[in-house]
Amino acid sequence: MTTIYYTASSVDGFIADRDGSLSWLLSRDVDVAGPMGYEAFIEAEVGAIAMGSTTYEWILANDEGAAERWPYDAPTWVFSSRRLPAARGDVRFVSGPVGPVHRELVAAAGPRSVWLVGGGELAGQFVDAGLLDELWVQYAPVSLGAGAPLLPRRLELELKDVVRNRDFACARYAVIRSP
Repeated sequence: MTTIYYTASSVDGFIADRDGSLSWLLSRDVDVAGPMGYEAFIEAEVGAIAMGSTTYEWILANDEGAAERWPYDAPTWVFSSRRLPAARGDVRFVSGPVGPVHRELVAAAGPRSVWLVGGGELAGQFVDAGLLDELWVQYAPVSLGAGAPLLPRRLELELKDVVRNRDFACARYAVIRSP
């Protein structure tokens, strides 16, 4: 059982621009069925999902019909300190420390992985709790200069794999645990 932060980033380390937009990302050429692509990842790896409220709200606003047809089959935990509109599907709203919720995520995932969709601050909380195992990043050929950081924590990583997927340089890292 692995907990993976799988995301895209600008080459200068941002997952959204200063306005919260992903337009820079969505205009790039990627093969979702290609190396380290989304389709293979979601089908082969993901048994449970964790995301922050900003990511959840972005999905509701940008995936037409997401409120009526949640786009993920895996159960999803949304971390938020505020009340959010509910989507139809297996979506659970939680707040507080990530540790106790991680146990629920692992149990729900079974033999598959827990996917940390985003954002970077939520992934950072998993890092702080020693619960992040891998980081998979698809680097887009763009520099944003500012925005939401990929991971606002110091973290030592070991490069496990690197591939090209059309416009993207994709890297898979293992988290190095302190002795």
